[in-house]
Amino acid sequence: MITSIEITLPRTDGTLERYEVGEASPWPEQAAPARSRIAFAAAHVVADPLAANDPWLEAAVDWDATLAYRRHLWDLGLSLAEAMDTAQRSMGLDWPASQELIRRSLAEARAIGVADRIACGAGTDHLPPGTYTLDHIVAAYMEQCEFVERHGGRIILMASRALAASARRPEDYVHVYARVLSQVKEPVIIHWLGDMFDPQLGGYWGTTDLDRASITCMEVIGANASRIDGIKVSLLDMRREIELRRRLPAGVRMYTGDDFNYPELIFGDDRGCSNALLGIFDAIAPAAAAALGALDDGDSLRYRQIFEPTVALSRQIFAAPTRFYKTGVVFLAYLNGYHSHFRMVGGQESARSIVHLGKVFRLADKARLLRDPELAVRRMRQVLALAGING
Repeated sequence: MITSIEITLPRTDGTLERYEVGEASPWPEQAAPARSRIAFAAAHVVADPLAANDPWLEAAVDWDATLAYRRHLWDLGLSLAEAMDTAQRSMGLDWPASQELIRRSLAEARAIGVADRIACGAGTDHLPPGTYTLDHIVAAYMEQCEFVERHGGRIILMASRALAASARRPEDYVHVYARVLSQVKEPVIIHWLGDMFDPQLGGYWGTTDLDRASITCMEVIGANASRIDGIKVSLLDMRREIELRRRLPAGVRMYTGDDFNYPELIFGDDRGCSNALLGIFDAIAPAAAAALGALDDGDSLRYRQIFEPTVALSRQIFAAPTRFYKTGVVFLAYLNGYHSHFRMVGGQESARSIVHLGKVFRLADKARLLRDPELAVRRMRQVLALAGING
């Protein structure tokens, strides 16, 4: 006889409720790579909870646990987007720690035979805050690109805070990207990260008008198409992504970064579809792998049934202020036993309220993403106890 499990969770009105937890996740822990779409999961890092450091000032990473989580994603057939926003770049993880992460992950990928299923973020985040000449920004980009290439990695060209602060007109973006792209060895994925993910990227492409910004972005892609594998668009705006997707040159892919609308964008329409490069795929990896498998099999109903309940979870994890979504991603990995603690580099475990985390717990359960409900409840109770909630 199966006994139901209950837990006391906070409501938004400040009261508490008893919540009955559902069944364990049915999704397998291994799957083949998708055939019909390219699917990257942008992965989080696991902090070292025993490091004698100041978390707000110094990154201390548990490398064994971090690499184990990457093996989990690879086992599910997903590709890995390494050292990206989900790994807390510029929000706890500095460039020296990012270099070590990139080096270790690329070595691990080669060791287990998945070197074709990893790409690494390269940007300018080693520059201190301030304004710079365009030459200086190009040199900063190339320093990181050359590091990734030297270690055998593919490049995801990240948006640059330094460029956003220094550019005076759209042509400055065209100039910088043309120079950087002319020097890379293999086609890269460009990343347009909206200011909801990073407020310091406001006005990217030289304007806050997204219609005009799209024109500049497409100018960059059109002029450098042979050096661009695709573009990851993280604007949480499905209509705009579809419009951009339909305007891409032949051979340039769209990678959705829309953590609100990914099922529709990946499924696509009669004029095309998006591939995936998503932070939420870190948190929902088993369900994502199962949904993509259903899509490969032509079972669109099953695809939608698997993904549908994950959308509410994703919208909660990525709720405004969206830049704090990493807390929910790491929290769910902790609940599911992928690492032993709920600590984050930068002290970001404190970035979300206990009410927010309670909602994440409920929605993860409803999406059938708790692989061991008893373990998840025990761990949730430990987090609740820190907020003075017992039961």
